[in-house]
Amino acid sequence: MDKTYQKEYRSLGLNIAFYRKKAGYTQMQLSEILNIDRSHMSAIELGNVGVSLDIVFKLCTVLCISPTALFDFR
Repeated sequence: MDKTYQKEYRSLGLNIAFYRKKAGYTQMQLSEILNIDRSHMSAIELGNVGVSLDIVFKLCTVLCISPTALFDFR
């Protein structure tokens, strides 16, 4: 992960956490659906790791949102 974009990774993580909570999922539930470890889910939401496009697209499907919503950094 390029530290140059740490702010953007953090914003993406906050958006993922927001939509996850809005959909009523815990980190554990969503990580099981995505077939990733809960600690990896946490690291994504904290902006500590990058996330693959496969996971982004799967997140959007599960959370019923568009990729644009995830990348709309307010």
